Formats: sequence, C-alpha cells, structure tokens
Amino acid sequence: MEKICWNNSQYLDSDIVIIGIPDESKSHSLREGTSRAPDQIRKTSNLVDSYMRDEKKSIGLPTNGISKNVFDYGNIARDKIPQTFEKIFFDSKIPVSIGGDHSMSSQIIKQLAQKSNKISLVYFDAHPDFITSTKNYHGSVFGDVLDCIEQETSVQIGIRTPEQEELDNLKKHQIHLITPFDIAEKSISKISQKILDIIGDSVYVSFDMDCIDPSHAPGVSVPVPMGISSVDAIYLLKKIVGKGILGMDLVEVCPTYDINNRTSHLASRMIGEVISSVK
Repeated sequence: MEKICWNNSQYLDSDIVIIGIPDESKSHSLREGTSRAPDQIRKTSNLVDSYMRDEKKSIGLPTNGISKNVFDYGNIARDKIPQTFEKIFFDSKIPVSIGGDHSMSSQIIKQLAQKSNKISLVYFDAHPDFITSTKNYHGSVFGDVLDCIEQETSVQIGIRTPEQEELDNLKKHQIHLITPFDIAEKSISKISQKILDIIGDSVYVSFDMDCIDPSHAPGVSVPVPMGISSVDAIYLLKKIVGKGILGMDLVEVCPTYDINNRTSHLASRMIGEVISSVK
C-alpha cells in the first residue's frame, strides 16, 4: 500500500495523522467500490502530484506549502476505529480520515465526543443523512451523532436532495443549512463568514464528495446534479480549517465509477489544501 508522503514524519513527531478506513459495509448505495478509495487516492496522489528530478521525488504542494508534520497511519478496519481514534485524540493529533462509506464518521465523532464537549459539526454533503427511523448506516449519520454535537453551532453545506423525514428533522432541530443555491445567490466570501460566525471553537468536519457537482467529482457513490464547485468547496474548507479543527474525514469516493481518476485526484488535492491550512 502506498502512503501519502506530504512532509511525512514519524507518528510521535506528527501534527496530522492520515487514516484510511476501506469499509463500505454500512452503505445502501447502488454503486459499490468506496472501500477502494483510500488506496486509490494515495496512489493517484503519488502518481499525478509527484515529479522525478535527478532521481529524486518532488511533491506538488499547495501554494502556501505544508509546514505541519504528517504521518500516514495506513488503513484500519472499521472495528479498530474506537481504539485507534482514542489514541490519536489523546495524543492531541488531528486525524484526517479517508473512507469508505459515510457511516464511519459517526464512530469517529462519538469517540471524539468522549474527549471534547460541544462539538460543532460541519457536514458537507448532497444529502442531510438525517434519517432517524433507521440507524447505523450511511444515511443516518447526522441523526446517529445528534447527542454528540452542539446543534446550534453545527451546519450542513451543499444539501440538495433531502427526503421529507430529513426536512422534518432539520426543522425540528433547527440545523443551519447552506445549499448550492445560497452560494450562487450570495458571494462565497459572505457564505464563508456566515459559517465562521455559526461554528464554535471545537470543530469537526465531515466531507462527502457528492457535495461537489458531478462535473467536478464524477466518481462518487451517490452523485447528485447541481452541486457546489470544487474551488468553492476547497475555499470553504480552508477558511474553516484555518479557524481550527479537531479532525476531518473525506468519504464516498467511488473509484469504480470515476473518470480518469478525476475524483481521487481532487480528493488528494483537497487533503493537501486542508493540511496546508491547519494552524
């Protein structure tokens, strides 16, 4: 298994830890293959964003570089999430997790809640994942972690295909919602400031790649038209991460349905931009 090699360090010296979770056992999607994403994103990053010169490898970096020490932990099984993340959070490192289906996020957030109270959850997704009549799958994540987050400082971004049950839950719990149409109507800078005004100091970011329009990210498990652009998504991520985060996950890349690894490449660049923005 290849590893992401941005400023790679040993675990003890690291600020940021990358963890792959190649599991899609809680997905109900008709598209299968998200379990391949962690390795494919790493492979694409090393292939497309590295350059050989004088027999030495040079890595393509974000424009402001990467100053933090990064350790790629490798892949773990779903049942290893509690103990792995207990250690990472105890050691005060920032995990950047690569899925896999979105349901893994609920386990990570529940583990984080044991260490940090009043978590602001920033949830990028085409779907609210706020089904509460069914539990423990990739469409119930937000409902599954409701008791672990501070609802008034949490926000969903990119939503455009909610079910009625989800609309009812969003209204009932008064969750802040930002749609692609909000971004189109207002400037991205105003939207980013609105998000920063909502969220608290203890922030976790969960990013489903179907938040982004399929024209930018075709290789996802549940593509939905009329999504946000890749630049707008990364702009918002960088602003949020710049304020400070406890951790982040990136999920639902589906290499089986990708086109020329465009989505895996975008995911790898997004991870790089996130790492470069950590203060």
